[in-house]
Amino acid sequence: MMERMPLFDVPPEEPRAPLAARMRPRDFTTFVGQDHLVAPGRVLRCCIESDQLPSLILWGPPGSGKTTLAHIIANVTRSHFDSLSAVTAGVADLRRVIHQARARVQSSGQRTILFIDEIHRFNKAQQDAVLPFVENGTVTFIGATTENPSFEIISPLLSRCRTFRLNMLTNEDTMGIVQRAINDDESGLGKLHVNITERALQHLVEMASGDARIALNALEMATFAVAPDGEGCRHIDQVEIEEAMQHRALSYDKGGDQHYDLISALHKSLRGSDPDAGLYWLGRMLESGEDPMYIARRIVRFASEDVGMADPQALVIAMAAQQAVHFIGLPEGSLALAQAVVYLACAPKSNSLYLAYSQVQEDIKKGRIEPVPLHLRNPETGLMRDMGYGKGYQYSHDYPGHFSLQEYLPPSLQGKRYYVPGDQGYEAEIAARLERWWGKHKK
Repeated sequence: MMERMPLFDVPPEEPRAPLAARMRPRDFTTFVGQDHLVAPGRVLRCCIESDQLPSLILWGPPGSGKTTLAHIIANVTRSHFDSLSAVTAGVADLRRVIHQARARVQSSGQRTILFIDEIHRFNKAQQDAVLPFVENGTVTFIGATTENPSFEIISPLLSRCRTFRLNMLTNEDTMGIVQRAINDDESGLGKLHVNITERALQHLVEMASGDARIALNALEMATFAVAPDGEGCRHIDQVEIEEAMQHRALSYDKGGDQHYDLISALHKSLRGSDPDAGLYWLGRMLESGEDPMYIARRIVRFASEDVGMADPQALVIAMAAQQAVHFIGLPEGSLALAQAVVYLACAPKSNSLYLAYSQVQEDIKKGRIEPVPLHLRNPETGLMRDMGYGKGYQYSHDYPGHFSLQEYLPPSLQGKRYYVPGDQGYEAEIAARLERWWGKHKK
């Protein structure tokens, strides 16, 4: 009987790193983008090359080069590079790196760069643990985050670091990175003789949306999805790129910067009466997976805050959209939200109601709290009537035009005017009506 061979007699080959990792630049000569930070003569570039680098927070979108820049810094400054991911690492991992960094300085004098990816995922206690070693210089700390450091990084750590904002790569930047990967024989796809059409290349760059990692990984997948021809060339057209990409990767975090940036863009587009921009930002949020009821709530708020009495129907439309989304859900409910967005963008605008109520809140918060004037109180009992409840009240329907000029505010506020209607839409009619009733009686 034949003896069975052990399953792992032959050691498996080391897994080949993804194209994006293999093409990671090692110095500034091949680093693409972020010229505002690392072009010759820029402060950060000068600090790196003079080996006078402070601890840093690198803030930017995915695939913009944060990790790559940290590696380049380590190479240029000849520092040991230790990398931790805040997703999987804890305080114990941090202590291990610090212990090794101290030993390294004592034995060889080499400094350590501690790179923590997605530093925003560390909780307060974990971020606190970094502080003393940043302050005493045991390590040069570089944190990378896609989220606004002002919200996600504790103030003591933030104050000990310089924050640098990386921008999304342009299409030209991404194009250059992709073409370098196609032509690179050592780390890239040069030996595979990739022939990609101009249309496919443009589509790849557009769909990557400034994320070099997505572009390179999709390119690699498309390359191995096609067989070489008789001459050993691999021909890639848009079909292969579409298969590799599947769908555009929309950068979004429901609790992070993208969440607030996009809803702000939607709100400001509606306020600016641009239905096209409103529809676009609505689509960006819905296609990224945002909760449609959150959008509906913000639309309802907008109807009162920015349209208000200029078009009272706006609130009705907004509430109808909210009810439609609640009733039928997505994707069908997206059209109800789109209808509300277009209506609100095209409606006349007024913040008079918002300003009026804000002033009311301020007066209640800081002003004198007075009792309800006697003539506005209901005389429910004989005693209340004897005390003057309801005395002098003028029943409006008994007067011409169903209006009587009497005071309704407490004595200290009499004559004050909170609501000042604008001149847009329905408010123009309201303004004329109030002027006819109150004239100069209201200040």
